[in-house]
Amino acid sequence: MLLEKIKTPGLSHLSYLVGSGGQAAVIDPRRDCAIYVEKARAAGLEITHIFETHRNEDLVSGAPILAEITGATVLHGPNPERPIAYAQTAHDGDYFTVGQLEIHVLETPGHTDDHLAYALFDKAYPEKAVGVFTGDALFVGDVGRTDFYPDRRKEVSGLLYDSLQAILALGDQAIIYPAHGAGSVCGSSMAEREFSTVGHERLNNPRLQITDRDAFIDFKVNENHYQPPYFRLMARLNMEGADAPPSVIRPRSLSLQQLNSCGADHLIDIREPMAYASGHLPRSMSLPVNMLPAFAGWFVQEEQSIALIASNEEQLATAMEHLVRIALDNVVGGYVGVVPAAAKGEEMQQTPMIGTSEVEDRLNNAECWTLLDVRDIDERNATAIEGSQHIYVGHLNERWRELDQSRHYTLMCASGARATVAAGWLASQGFENLDIYLGSMGAWQAAHD
Repeated sequence: MLLEKIKTPGLSHLSYLVGSGGQAAVIDPRRDCAIYVEKARAAGLEITHIFETHRNEDLVSGAPILAEITGATVLHGPNPERPIAYAQTAHDGDYFTVGQLEIHVLETPGHTDDHLAYALFDKAYPEKAVGVFTGDALFVGDVGRTDFYPDRRKEVSGLLYDSLQAILALGDQAIIYPAHGAGSVCGSSMAEREFSTVGHERLNNPRLQITDRDAFIDFKVNENHYQPPYFRLMARLNMEGADAPPSVIRPRSLSLQQLNSCGADHLIDIREPMAYASGHLPRSMSLPVNMLPAFAGWFVQEEQSIALIASNEEQLATAMEHLVRIALDNVVGGYVGVVPAAAKGEEMQQTPMIGTSEVEDRLNNAECWTLLDVRDIDERNATAIEGSQHIYVGHLNERWRELDQSRHYTLMCASGARATVAAGWLASQGFENLDIYLGSMGAWQAAHD
C-alpha cells in the first residue's frame, strides 16, 4: 500500500496519493498536477479515482486537469453552489475500491454544503477505518471555518458540529489526513505538526472540547475570518473546471527597459521586506515571495497583468508556482537586477524605518500623522497601541481610498512584514509620506514589558 502526502508550500495545502494493487486515487489535487502522475507511475500504479473533499476556496483544483491526463473518475459531494462540471456526485454510504483498499464516503457539510470526508479501509481488516481524509472539516488542532454562508452561520455551524461527530465515530485509531496544515487561511489555530489521530484530536483539539452543540455554534458564529477577493475566482473555477497551468512555469526575463515599458497592471517586488524598503523601483509594491499565496489575491484581480521584480531567478520560479496555483498567472515577465540598476543611477524609492522611541514621540506630539495598524482583528483585540488606527492589510485593497494622501502614515503589524506590504501598496497608489515601524508590536511590547 502507498499513501503519500504532497504538500503545497505557501498555501499549506495537503493532498494525497493512495494506492494498492496497481490502482491509485488522489485526494484534493492541486492545479500543477503532474507530480501525482509521476509518483503513481514510479510506483507502478494507475490513477483511477480522484476525490474532492469540497469546492476549495483558496486554490485551484487540479481534478479536471488530472482527469484529462489519466482518464480517472472525479468524485465530488452533493449540494454544490452550482453543478461541478467535471465530476460525478458521491453520497453518504458510497464506497470505491482501489486495489486492497476501500474508500467510504461521509457527507460532512458545514464548512461548505458539498463537503465530504473519505474513510479509508483496508479490506484485510474491514472492521475499523485505517484513516480518514477530513478535508476542511477537521484539522490537526482546529476545525473548519463556517463563514462562507453569512446568512446561515448558525445553521452551518451546527452542521459542522454534526459532521465532526460522524468523523469521531470512525474510532480513535483512525489517522486523520486534513486538506491543510498550519499557515493556511482555512484555519487559525492549526498545530504545526501534520499527523494526528481521531483519538488524539478528541482529547486535545480545543474545538472538540466544546461538546455542547449550542456552545459550539456560538463559538463558531463569533469567529473572525477574512475572505480575499480571489476566493470568488477560486469558487468559480472549481465549479467550471480550470485550464491546465502554463507548460513552462517560469516567467520570461525582462530587461529594465522592458520592465519599464511592459504596461503591467502591477509591478510586484518579491524580494525580502528589508530589501524593498532599502530601495525599490517606483510604482512597485512589496509582496515577498513567501507572502504571495496569502496576499496576492487581495491586490491582484482576475486577468490583471503582473511583472515580477526579484533578487534571483529562483525567486521568480517560486513566485510563478504560487501564482499558478491561485490562477493569477498573467505574468508578463520577471526582472532581476535592482541593485545593479541602482548602481547605474536608476531612480529608486525608499521606505524609511522608525523605532519605538520615534513612535512614542509622534504619539505624544505629531500632527497630521497616523499610526496605522494592519494586523488582523483578533490580534488587534488582544493588544493595541492607544491612538493607532486599524485597517487590516488586505482591506487596504479598497479602503486606501478612505485615507488622506497628504497625511503621514506609519505602518505597523506584529513584526514589520505585513506593514511593508501595506506601505508598498499605498506607495503604488501614490502615497508619499510613509514609513514603517520596525519590529512593530513585538518591539513595542519589548519596550513596555
